[in-house]
Amino acid sequence: MAINLDEFRARRELLIKAMGEGVAIIPTSPELVRNRDSHYPYRFDSYFYYLSAFKEPESVLFIMAGATPKTILFCRDKDMEREIWDGFRYGPNGALAEFGFDEAYSITKLDEIAPKLLANQEKLFYSFGAEAVWDLRVNNWLNQLRSQARTGVSVPNEVVDVRKCLDEMRLYKSAYEIEIMRHSSDIAAAAHQRAMQFVKPGVMEYEVEAEFLHEFYRRGAQSPAYTSIVAGGANACTLHYNQNNAKLSDGDLVLIDAGCELDGYASDITRTFPINGKFSSAQKDLYELVLASQSAAIAKVLPNADWNAPHEAALDVLIRGFIDLGLCKGSPDEVLENGSYRQFYMHRTGHWLGLDVHDAGEYKDKQGGWRKLKKGMALTVEPGCYVRPSENVPEHFWNIGIRIEDDVVVTETGSEVITKAAPKTILEIEALMQDD
Repeated sequence: MAINLDEFRARRELLIKAMGEGVAIIPTSPELVRNRDSHYPYRFDSYFYYLSAFKEPESVLFIMAGATPKTILFCRDKDMEREIWDGFRYGPNGALAEFGFDEAYSITKLDEIAPKLLANQEKLFYSFGAEAVWDLRVNNWLNQLRSQARTGVSVPNEVVDVRKCLDEMRLYKSAYEIEIMRHSSDIAAAAHQRAMQFVKPGVMEYEVEAEFLHEFYRRGAQSPAYTSIVAGGANACTLHYNQNNAKLSDGDLVLIDAGCELDGYASDITRTFPINGKFSSAQKDLYELVLASQSAAIAKVLPNADWNAPHEAALDVLIRGFIDLGLCKGSPDEVLENGSYRQFYMHRTGHWLGLDVHDAGEYKDKQGGWRKLKKGMALTVEPGCYVRPSENVPEHFWNIGIRIEDDVVVTETGSEVITKAAPKTILEIEALMQDD
């Protein structure tokens, strides 16, 4: 999608309004060395990008609030020699023309200009502790100002964590953001469909991961949103399994947790299906239970519902199913109270989603209660069931790990499942896998 600069200007203006007065400093991520002179693929800082739309490293954004608000970008110089080696650079003039800042300067002038921007400001909006190198640099600027105290120069007397301000803004997705997330979800859903049609006994987990990467990139995604999980058989009972180096066996399930990043926004989908294309009876029993728990959870994603309501709904269905299948003993209330269900379901049912896979935003309000869901919030709904071999578990359930995850946006009257294109009913999955 084309960048909507009005969207980014509006975000900066909203932050300026929230600041009231003072100066905010938001740096982007540094480039990271992988080994010797080889770098990891670069990925900008989410907070910086949220305000700037600028993707180049070695950049920092200053936002000045108060009587004369303005936005100032420091970035790399235009350098034709370096562009031969590393690719295009906007340079300060190009960034100023293309991204709508009020001022732009070379990053080489940062240490000269920054102290002047901080001088005599009442508040500093900066996230100390997020990046040690930047902490040192900001403290150096402040110390320069302190040394000028006798000349009447003052330092900010209050420091506010700018990420706290931005977290609340990022929690509510605009129509522009939701459209990008829909597109990201469509790409990821197509990759999951491709995997279902590719998987068969004897295939390696990393071969399946390669199919995902191919589909992500061929459809325009810039990268995976996180390290993909392709977990066959018992591997699916390890929640963050990512070795992806085992052979898929006939009769097992494979759990795939994979999403892509498009224009900064993540999709996050998990599907679980039979490697041979046909669910066994035991697999079907557990799968239908997890699917029912997810349906119950999604039904609770409503405006003004508690954040925890989907988790409570999923947990209620799972506990009753565990009892019916002989995995847990006692009444639903007893199983909930004694926590015996945690042997099979040990995580929560979702998280915020956006520029980060586990996106910004608090889950509780200032009073300590669960916050209310509101229009524009985006979250995952991902119940699961993981059965490791144990004396208290029927053997036909051993080594079955199932998770079903979708991305959901809260609407004015309910919710929208933006990953619905990824098949998840038994009928859909088996029909797709057996379609030659």
